[in-house]
This record gives sequence, structure tokens and C-alpha cells, in this order.
Amino acid sequence: MKFKKALAAAAVATLAMISLSACSNKGGSSDSSSTKIPTKITKKTTITFWHGMHGSQESTLKQLTKDFEKENPNITVKLENQGSYQDLQSKLNSTLQSPKNLPTITQAYPGWLMDAADSKMLVNMTPYINNSKIGWGSAKKSDIRQELLDGAKINDTQYGIPFNKSIDMLTYNKTLLDKYGVKVPTNMAELKKASETIYKKSNGKVVGAGFDSLANYYVLGMKDKGINFSKKINFTGTDSKDVINYYAQGIKKGYFETAGSAGYLSGDFSNQKIAMFIGTSAGESYVKKGVANKFEYGVAPRPSKYTMQQGTDIYMFNQGSADQKAAAFMYIKYLLGKKQQLTWANATGYIPVLNSVANSKEYKDNTDSKVPGQLAKAMKHLYSIPVVKNGNAAYNGLYPIMQNIFAQAKKGKSWNSAIDQGKTKFNSNWNQ
Repeated sequence: MKFKKALAAAAVATLAMISLSACSNKGGSSDSSSTKIPTKITKKTTITFWHGMHGSQESTLKQLTKDFEKENPNITVKLENQGSYQDLQSKLNSTLQSPKNLPTITQAYPGWLMDAADSKMLVNMTPYINNSKIGWGSAKKSDIRQELLDGAKINDTQYGIPFNKSIDMLTYNKTLLDKYGVKVPTNMAELKKASETIYKKSNGKVVGAGFDSLANYYVLGMKDKGINFSKKINFTGTDSKDVINYYAQGIKKGYFETAGSAGYLSGDFSNQKIAMFIGTSAGESYVKKGVANKFEYGVAPRPSKYTMQQGTDIYMFNQGSADQKAAAFMYIKYLLGKKQQLTWANATGYIPVLNSVANSKEYKDNTDSKVPGQLAKAMKHLYSIPVVKNGNAAYNGLYPIMQNIFAQAKKGKSWNSAIDQGKTKFNSNWNQ
């Protein structure tokens, strides 16, 4: 309650300052819908971008930023790495209580910024998108995949622009599957059968498959049954138990596995302890490095109707000047240019957010990655976590709940009581 009161107070104070500024300075209001958006930056303007990129992702972002600054000499972009996503979220949460210390733009998941949206701290991107000079003229003309745009909305308002996005995909050991005469599974029934076959024919030395994200596993399992992720889910209901039991029974029998404390199954996959795993498409570079020349691997769509679209978007805060916000949007638009999107996708493993780039010959013909050739099929049915009150907490809370259930299965014990306990925690996360 104290945090929300602080946010509300900060928002009131910020709005008051904006009102005073608007009265004394033309174009000083931070409400982009009522203020004329600058379409040219004529004065030296600095914007700040908080992010959580590392390795090739950060180096590519730095290069693209330098290229942007060369084309826009009046704009300086200060890239400020906040560490991990968890670090970034924590920094945002603490700084929201002091709005003047917020960056111009930030990477974020929409669920992180619901209070900020409610407190009018975020900029509605729609007027910028629809501006024919600084934007694209319309969302349709932007060429951004609609599901990704929709996933960056909060309370049906376009506060975010998709940036580093990925989806769940199946990675498999082609050499091993060929050895045991197993076809690449296209649905969950085939995944179970293939995993059982591999485990049996390897005399228990190779686990068939596993899922990196237990939260994604549960959410998409329910979605495949026609049930959206919401507080209305009955965690001990028939559909929920079907989803849980599918994985738990495989763990008990040995042909399924979880990532455990490692967080990812790519290590076990590279060491040929597991034949297949479902994880983020952005992780292929780690797979490629780990596999080296030990065996041939392949990538395929997640063996289900739906897959999860994940990764962060870029959000803009309201405290910046009109020029800063215009400059920030120019920078965002630059990052989403066709040339830049192709560079970003090829260098980082993230998927292009533009339809034209995802479907381009240049992207599909990338011989350094196996994802591009499978992306169109994999993205037929995208799903994202609904941006609703406590939705982010309920989603994050699924991991320990599922871990507890599957730990019982791994011990060969009944997991029914763990499901009952999970329901209590699940409902509590939704109702906190």
C-alpha cells in the first residue's frame, strides 16, 4: 500500500509540474496526445536507455546505437546496463518512487510496469506510431507483427514497442533420433512416444525430453486445452491435472526431465544426456557452442498448437522533455528498421519483430542459425502472458509450485498433495 501511495503521490507531483511547465513553455507538456510531437531534433538532446543485455547482445546494441548517433548527430543515447532482468526490474521498482530519476526509455516486461501505467508515468506510443513523420503513420504500416504489439500493451494502451523477442522451440539431437529411428515430434503425444522410445533403446542412459521453463509448460499446456492464463484457473481441476500429470508421469518413469537448478537443459543436451528440449529460440548460440562437432542438432516448432512469445519491450517514461521523447522514439524506430532488425536477429538469436524481415530470403537463408528456416511454422499461434493485476506474480510463482510437484514425481512418490498445496499458492499469488 505504501508503494502504491508513493507512486500515486509521485504521479500527482509529476503531473503538477507538467501542468506548470505547459503553462509557461510551449510544447512543455509530457502528454504526447495533446502536445505537438517534434519531428526534428535541432538542439543537442541526450536520452537514457536502461537495459539488461550482455555479450553479443550488448555489443550489437552498442554498435547499432553508434550508427544511430552518426545519422542523428544532435542525439546522444546513454546506454546503462542494469545487470540481469531481475536487477533491472528491482531498479525500476525502486526508482518509480522518484520519477525524476527514471530513464527516458527502458527494457521491461509489461507486467513490471502496471503500477507505472496506472499512475500515468508511461508515454502512450500510439500518437508517435501514427505520426507520419516521426513514426510509421499507423501500426499496420510499422510492419511489426500484431501479436507482438498486442503483447506490449497495458490496459489496452500501446505503452511498449516490441524489441528483443523470442519464442519457445524444440531443439533435438538429429544424430540420436536417426540412430533410434525416431521422427521429430509435432505434438505432445508424439513427444511422449519419442521420449519413451529413446529412453528405452538407450537403456536409460538418455532422457527423452524436457522443458526449460516450467511456467511456460503449464501456461501453454492449459492454452492448448483452450484455457487462458487467469485467476479463474482451477489448479486442481481435470484439465490442470492432465497437464501436470503428463510431465510428472514422464519424470517418474525416467523419460522426461526438468532443468533443475541449472535453469536450462542446453548443458545436458550438449553432453547427450537428453535428446530433446523445449526452450527459448534465443538460446541457440549456447547450443551451437556446446554441441560443437559432437553431433548434428536440429530445431523445430514447439510440438503443440501454441508457443510462447517472450522477451522484453521498450517503454518510455513521461518525465522527459518533448525533444527527449521524440528523440527516444526516433531511436526505437531506428532499432526496428529492416537493416537493423536483420543485423540484430542474426547477431543475437532474437527473432525479427518485423514481418518483412522474418519472411525475407536474407533471414531465412542464414546458414549460421537453424531457427530462421523454422520460424514461420513456429509462430503460427503465439501466446503471451495476459497483462492483468497479479498476473506477473502468478506466472513467476508457477516455477516453485511445479518444481515441488515434479520433485515428488522424481522420488517416485505421489504428487497429489503437492498439487493441492500448489493450488493454495497459485490462488494466493493471484489474490495478493
